[in-house]
This record gives sequence, structure tokens and C-alpha cells, in this order.
Amino acid sequence: MKNNTFSHEFFMKKALEQAEIAYLNDEVPVGAVVVCKNQIISKGYNFVEHLTDATAHAEIQAMTSAFSFLGSKYLNNCTLYTTLEPCVMCAGAANLARIDQIVYGADDNKKGFSKHLKLLNPNIKLVSGILIEDCRKILKDFFIEKR
Repeated sequence: MKNNTFSHEFFMKKALEQAEIAYLNDEVPVGAVVVCKNQIISKGYNFVEHLTDATAHAEIQAMTSAFSFLGSKYLNNCTLYTTLEPCVMCAGAANLARIDQIVYGADDNKKGFSKHLKLLNPNIKLVSGILIEDCRKILKDFFIEKR
């Protein structure tokens, strides 16, 4: 039997836990974790409303903590897991950070970076659709509640 402890699903569940924290704090429920050598080295969730900072996305929060953890301006050999397809800003930051892989759950047809794939280094691996229904549900529930 295969050990799935360090599967994409495992780490996406950890990102979803961060999205739940955002939800409870009345933030758009997006969560992210950065993984290096099968270890979560940082976590983040949207903090835009509380900081009144349009750049305080989950991915940015997680990457900033990962830089500090590693003591480096690069995130080589790291994977960014995020519950929602990163926006252009977050994908650009991941590109500048030299991240190896971006794994996300739900697509973002309005603000997602995938329409601008040329902004990423072609060596960055992309994986989408991990726990997509769970990632979509938390966003849908949040916005239904807001309306």
C-alpha cells in the first residue's frame, strides 16, 4: 500500500485549514502553505481586510514567512500550495522567488494567472484541481453568506 502522507491532497488539506481561518476572520477564504522537502515551512491566509493591504494575499503571507524560515530570498526546491489559483501578483512573486512548483485547488476565471502563463518561468511545474470541490465550496459558502 502506497504511503500518501506527503501527497498533494495532504498538503492541500493544510492549505484549506488556513482558508478556514480566513473565513472565520471574515476574509476571503484562501489559504496557502509552502512545502520544502515534505515539510510545511510556512502557512498563510488572506489578511487583506484586516491589514487594509491589497497585497496581503495568502500566497504572499506564506512566501514571506518561508523566506524568513529559510533565510533566503529564493524558495528553490519548494512548492506553493494554495486553495485558489494565484492572481498575477502572487504568481509573479512565486516566479521571482524561484519556486519549483505551484499546486492549487480551484480555478479563478476572473483574476487567476493562467491566462498569463508567459509570466512564469517554464520550469515551474503547475498542478491544478487538487481537492477542487472543497476549495470551491468554502469560497462559495463565504460569498453566499456575504450576499
